[in-house]
Amino acid sequence: MNIVVVIKQVPEIELVRVDEAAGKVTLPSGPGIVNPFDEYAIEEALRIKEKIGGKVTAVTVGGERAESALRQALSVGVDEAIQVTDPAFEGSDPQAVAQILAAAVRKIGGVHLILAGKQAVDDDCAQVPAALAANLDWPQILFVRKTEQVSETEAIFQRTTEEGYDTVAAALPAVASVVKEINEPRLPSLKGKMAAKKAPITKWSAGDLGVDLKTVGANSRTKTLKATPPPPRKKGEIIEGETSDEIADKLVKKLRDGQVI
Repeated sequence: MNIVVVIKQVPEIELVRVDEAAGKVTLPSGPGIVNPFDEYAIEEALRIKEKIGGKVTAVTVGGERAESALRQALSVGVDEAIQVTDPAFEGSDPQAVAQILAAAVRKIGGVHLILAGKQAVDDDCAQVPAALAANLDWPQILFVRKTEQVSETEAIFQRTTEEGYDTVAAALPAVASVVKEINEPRLPSLKGKMAAKKAPITKWSAGDLGVDLKTVGANSRTKTLKATPPPPRKKGEIIEGETSDEIADKLVKKLRDGQVI
């Protein structure tokens, strides 16, 4: 079973700031972290491998700092790490990233299943898994909460819905995104950390993948025109009363008068 996990290095969200004057997001200078949702995808890939055998490869698109995310994936048991990096990719929007990842998957070859976190916490767009499936023309199963059965030809998942979940079977190869309810990610051992520091990381450029630069990087189809912080929340109000019934009556009156939104 050849499984690819697509991961993203993201900044520590609490350190991200919005420069209102410049209308831009200011990112911290540190190495960042693996996108938290991607950790669940890594764990699920490793569990599938442990059940039926195979290989797990982590792939990311990003510059020098993205290497730390791959080493973290290697430290918990991922077999191989591939960093797709090129100055021409800088500024790629989610659709462009999916196009780049699809080229990487084709170059790897023989992939049965691609796993990803449901979304990245820095942009929250949740577009890449679906767009990756579209670029590859593979089935997509998004927001998976449980893997019921996997073989080299078919996977059966529980897909989260607003009402509960659907049980979905998909012919492989396919792309699946996972939610955090699917498992509990393992922690790396000291041995795993030491091995990850020395492990080789394969690096591919735009030329290695034959990516069309007309639709990636600065040529992406979407642009961020301006970034602003969310407006501050209105001050809350505490409704007081002698009894719970009195408090409830006051709340109902406010709702009826349109004073509570």
